[in-house]
Amino acid sequence: MYLNRTLPQLEGTIELSALEHEVTVITDENGVPHIKAVNEHDLYIAQGYIQAQDRIFQMEMSRRQASGTLSEVVGESAVDHDKYFRTLGLRRAAEKSYDIYTDEAKEVLQLFADGVNLYINEAIENNSLPIEFTLMGSEPAEWTPLDSLTIGKYMAFDLGGHWERQAFNYYLLNNFADEKAYELFPSYPKNRPTIIGEGEIDIAASFEKAVIPHAFNGSNNWVVSGEKTSSGVPLLADDPHLGLATPSIWLQMHLETEDINVSGVIFAGVPGIILGHNEQIAWGVTNTGPDVQQLYVEKRNPVNPEEFLYEDIWEQANVIDEPIKVKDGETIDYQVVETRHGPVVSEFAEDSGKETVLSLRWTALDATTELEAILEINKAQNWQEFEKGLEKFLAPAQNFVFASTDGTIAYKANGNIPIYENGDDALLPLPGWEAEHEWKGYIPFDELPRVINPDKGFIATANNKITGDDYPYHISNLWAQPYRYERIAEVLETDDDFTAEDMMALQMDVGNLQAREFVPMFLEALQDTELNETETQAIALLKEWDYMDEVENVQPLIFHKWMDEIEAILYHDEIPKNIRGLFGGRAQTTDELLRNSASGKGSIWIEENGGFQDVLHTAFTSTLSKLKKEYGEEMDEWEWGDYHKVQFHHPLSGIHPVLEFFFNNEKPVPVGGSSITPMAASYDAASGEVDHGASWRFVIDMNQTAKGYHIVGPGQSGHFKSEWYHVQMDDWVEGNYHETRLEDAEGMQLKLVP
Repeated sequence: MYLNRTLPQLEGTIELSALEHEVTVITDENGVPHIKAVNEHDLYIAQGYIQAQDRIFQMEMSRRQASGTLSEVVGESAVDHDKYFRTLGLRRAAEKSYDIYTDEAKEVLQLFADGVNLYINEAIENNSLPIEFTLMGSEPAEWTPLDSLTIGKYMAFDLGGHWERQAFNYYLLNNFADEKAYELFPSYPKNRPTIIGEGEIDIAASFEKAVIPHAFNGSNNWVVSGEKTSSGVPLLADDPHLGLATPSIWLQMHLETEDINVSGVIFAGVPGIILGHNEQIAWGVTNTGPDVQQLYVEKRNPVNPEEFLYEDIWEQANVIDEPIKVKDGETIDYQVVETRHGPVVSEFAEDSGKETVLSLRWTALDATTELEAILEINKAQNWQEFEKGLEKFLAPAQNFVFASTDGTIAYKANGNIPIYENGDDALLPLPGWEAEHEWKGYIPFDELPRVINPDKGFIATANNKITGDDYPYHISNLWAQPYRYERIAEVLETDDDFTAEDMMALQMDVGNLQAREFVPMFLEALQDTELNETETQAIALLKEWDYMDEVENVQPLIFHKWMDEIEAILYHDEIPKNIRGLFGGRAQTTDELLRNSASGKGSIWIEENGGFQDVLHTAFTSTLSKLKKEYGEEMDEWEWGDYHKVQFHHPLSGIHPVLEFFFNNEKPVPVGGSSITPMAASYDAASGEVDHGASWRFVIDMNQTAKGYHIVGPGQSGHFKSEWYHVQMDDWVEGNYHETRLEDAEGMQLKLVP
């Protein structure tokens, strides 16, 4: 049968002519491939082949998405997407990066590509490509090192950099009185924890079709000193929060030669292991979220639209031809304009007929060497070697936590973070024609925020603010709400006998500290308000709540929908929907408005809508009315999980009901947690569908580095007929981890031979 023929071969022998020696691949009971080779030459060829066997369609779509070539296989519907990514120039940035890689790293990239191409050629010859290619009417082209680097650049894009908030702030100042506009500028609540101690531009038209990443593609990670663990050596936990889909964004693998023994996850299409552990060390990341993107207002020469002003001189821009091929359509002659700062992103470089445009300066568009860092980190044996490898990890900037068998725990906010001077603070677009507004280089590597073996016995990060006011450099204006970090720290401070099981439980913790702060505040404000019977019942339930976003609780449903209604009252009438899409970190801003209003400081946005009490009551009434219509009159029967459900969608499942049946044959599953609990499960407000969260969960006890504990939702495989396709979906919801070992792996055995 054709579909069975497209499944990966996991047993027997496959001849790969490029190999020098035999390679063994054991696929364990969780679908994790353990690749053992004599040398790195064979290891990376095998890794490319094994990845392609299971994820070639995902790899193909990833490189097309990042390169701006989706229209070639999707058609006209993808043209705007392709224009945007051609404008950004992720593939051009990958080309610049490739030029500065060492010969050794280039060889790894090529070996990996060779392995991918061995599979592609074999699958085309045997008519065994995954069915998605048949449905799309296409075949994968040859894989190249640039494809792997472009996918890496896309991850830098996905982790963002806040240009959209600059555009939003600019909109505010041009459409509201200054005092009202400034209320919505980003701020971090005072005295909350940090990781380390103490006019001329039509914004709506310019960015209406921009692809904006999730506001907080974030994550949790933490590391606990042996002084606070049962084993007496460190524990490490990491759960990167990204979009949830089928296949998983991550592929779990174990790579072994005489010099390498590393296990963890990697993006499909990239060699090595980006997050995980070897026999001596373990590491994890969260998104630092620094201001690494800066919009510049450019003055265009009215006589020559390809020239822009800089220090009283008209400079010629770089005009790049980027023809876009369209399936069943004509090729579009598209051009990208790059100023000294970067690509012109307003209206995707189309001539708007105005003299003023916006360009984007972004660290990820520089030449960077993340793969070099990954390859060095995979072999590192201690903190010194690990940190040395970090020198080459430049974009995106990440919060790395580290643990080793020698007892060291450490943290570093690592990557290229621009230095702002002259009062520039990354809150607004800057004048592109004045040299004084240029970045002044990057924070020196030795001055990036770092902690080693702190007295408190743990280090945790959750995209919260990193440093206090005494740190000499600007990092960001936009931080995640502090609640995930506060809850993690609250738990880690309570005990000195932690185990790996405790760390897994904390990753699944649904404690909602936002509700703990605001529910008492809200109830106090409403105590003199005349309430109807339904509202009185809801108030009674909220008073009983332990502030856990458990799937069977009614209170999370009431609270989160109440917060949504408050935002709707404050913003929806005055800020157009397409502009609200630029309002990154909106929840953080809303929290501050509510705090200020409750404390008597006041808020224009709240006062203009009737005041604190009125806004709360109106939103509360609306919330309960909508919930009754959706879930019935009996409030005691409502549950958070009625609304809050997860399903990992395949990219082709929405095309036709038959494809939905094949690619998404599991029903949505009710799930606890929310965007502000350690068990992160962000959701679409309209549908309640969880679409963002812990894309991989990982825990390790450094006393037992031969094994790690993992969840890869919804499963390892990209093939819908595989037993590992959606096998970890319930595990993701319930917190059931599997062990993956560095030694003595058991399972189906495949021999790759020369």
